[in-house]
Amino acid sequence: MLKNLKYKIVTYGCQMNKADSERIEALLDLNGFECASKAEDADLILINTCSVRQTAEDRVYGAIYNFSKLKKKKPHLLLGVTGCMAGRDKNGAIRNKFFSALNNGGIKGGPIDLFFEITDLPKLPEMIAEKWKNKTVGSLAPYSKKMGYLGIVPKPAEWWRGCVVIQTGCSKYCTYCVVPYARGSEKNRSLGAVLKEARTLVKKGAKEIILLGQAVNSHPKFAEILKKINQIEGVNRTSFASAHPMHMTPDVIRALALSKVVNYLHLPVQSGNDEVLRKMNRNYTREKYLQIIRRIRKVRPDIALATDIIVGFPGETRKQFQDTVSLYKKCDFDLSYNAIYSPRTGTSAYKAFKDDVSREEKRRRWRVLQELMERNVLRKNKKYFNQTVEVLVDGCRAGNCYGLSREYKRVVFKGDKRLIGEIVNVKIIKAKEWELNGEITNYEYEK
Repeated sequence: MLKNLKYKIVTYGCQMNKADSERIEALLDLNGFECASKAEDADLILINTCSVRQTAEDRVYGAIYNFSKLKKKKPHLLLGVTGCMAGRDKNGAIRNKFFSALNNGGIKGGPIDLFFEITDLPKLPEMIAEKWKNKTVGSLAPYSKKMGYLGIVPKPAEWWRGCVVIQTGCSKYCTYCVVPYARGSEKNRSLGAVLKEARTLVKKGAKEIILLGQAVNSHPKFAEILKKINQIEGVNRTSFASAHPMHMTPDVIRALALSKVVNYLHLPVQSGNDEVLRKMNRNYTREKYLQIIRRIRKVRPDIALATDIIVGFPGETRKQFQDTVSLYKKCDFDLSYNAIYSPRTGTSAYKAFKDDVSREEKRRRWRVLQELMERNVLRKNKKYFNQTVEVLVDGCRAGNCYGLSREYKRVVFKGDKRLIGEIVNVKIIKAKEWELNGEITNYEYEK
């Protein structure tokens, strides 16, 4: 076992990346490392990367450039890259770009010591041992190899909320998306493995279980997983990300009515125009998506809905964009994550379509949706005035606590750190655009 060596993990991207980082932390802890509060104190820095858009990759290059300067002060420092950028680097182009960019910036030598796909995580102790010539590192690696990287029990960033990966990879091949190339084809975990991990997290204090997958509801036993977790004593909430419209089957929709499933659903639509959806390879139409929303609202009439939308996809006309705006209004979304189309090398869209919508027009369309969303958010939040909501407290700062309601609305109220991880009732006294302010109604402090 290693002693007094510290690590720092920097995570970019989605909840799947964050869940992967929790496994990296757990493995390093098992091998004797300690978590450093800042990068300057670390002996090992790992960057868990996102590759969904070019801006995400650009942030990683900037971080590597800055961290590599520490190597001049700490020669033994190991700097590593994993996640989606490493996963989709099949020909070494991304790795070579790290070296060329840094060398052009005046930093000589090899700044990247470790570069590996997340599925190779069990090999990490051996990779570290090889770099440091330390035979004691990696003593637990054989166990990890046998179990696979998902067999490493994660170290939750928040003890009250546990993320359980039920599926890795994706086989949908949306034409704009790099995930199938970065994470491989869809692989589903067994029902037993999922429930075992969920129960382990609940024993450690988790009150919410978040199920994760690239198209999480395509798991053949997804509805059954929701039902089984609903029966676990100690679980207060169950949520999941990210769902695909084509797998919102009748049994999955019925499962939304389970008592512990949150009153919130994130269901990406990407576009409201059939031709754009076809070019995206989304495999559903505008009307099919609207039909799914109607069925969901029949089961849970007041459910809070969120979505993902891409503006400026190759060939998207202004009229086609207006179809997206009208769909947004019909669905009456509570929240949307609006993205400007970014060409990604290796994807079908990059090979087949010209990126012919100007940057100015993309930004205009983004602003239209953003302003629509902001009006919706405020209008919907006002409905909570004078209502009492249940809040799972995530943190406290400057005399105020904050957390999420069962509709995933951010709620802020007076309190202190003793409430972190607790579930409390809060009466809403003010509704803002991005948060609800309230007063706690069911908790008394000891004097």
